[in-house]
Amino acid sequence: MSRPTEPGAEPRDEVRLEVTDHVARVTIDRPAVLNAVDGPTHERLCEIWDRIEADPDVRAVVLTGAGERAFCVGADMSAAAIAKTGLEYWADLDPNGFGGLSLRTTLDVPVIARVNGYALGGGMEMVLGCDIVVAAEHAQFGLTEPRVGRIPLDGGVFQLVRRIPHTQAMGMLLTGRRAKAAEMQAMGLVNEVVPAAELDAAVDRWLADILACAPTSLRAVKQMVQRTAHLSAQDARAQRLPALMAALDSEDSKEGVRAFQEKRPPVWPGR
Repeated sequence: MSRPTEPGAEPRDEVRLEVTDHVARVTIDRPAVLNAVDGPTHERLCEIWDRIEADPDVRAVVLTGAGERAFCVGADMSAAAIAKTGLEYWADLDPNGFGGLSLRTTLDVPVIARVNGYALGGGMEMVLGCDIVVAAEHAQFGLTEPRVGRIPLDGGVFQLVRRIPHTQAMGMLLTGRRAKAAEMQAMGLVNEVVPAAELDAAVDRWLADILACAPTSLRAVKQMVQRTAHLSAQDARAQRLPALMAALDSEDSKEGVRAFQEKRPPVWPGR
């Protein structure tokens, strides 16, 4: 059964959240503006990420946009917030990045970007805040801010050069051009590209593989990756991070060994 985060309430600010079988599905539902994000939508997304972080039942997240044309095209250029100067926008940056996700380091569950169309500007920055990217063949990606006199400040500049080769990243950042899904897969940013009709099936395959793993192990892995990127591999291994310590002495670790010995699929307690 699906359960909205607020039973009986209508989704606010055109963002939908449903949790089913340990999977949180977050949909930016503003297709009339290609799922662009305005102030209230950003606030709603931040509320959703906070709620997911506090829900131990959630073991994976899928982020997408409504319709078939766009994942998200970034900031709503028709919104009142665009009246801010560049300096005012920079001063008001959310520390968690665009949509509260692109620079977030506290969401310790796997996040899949289901890219069903344009992922531009802040939309691409949100993709960069995800762990796994599955894209429809017609999807296009780009940090297009320089073409409207802006800068990808919400993680775009800093994340892209860490995720793909330097010259490939600079080729996109210094031109503001769009790249198709197949090109982004060749660069290493996209995990899988499929026809649009197969997008949901592909996402479900990734989810099945994620849910086959111990949730405590995945939380530990993600926390280790996110919080030790500035360290050498040897120093990173020495960090006693909370999710790591919990996983090493978890019911999941005991169940995994028992299931292997008994030649059966594990049933993860998640603790």
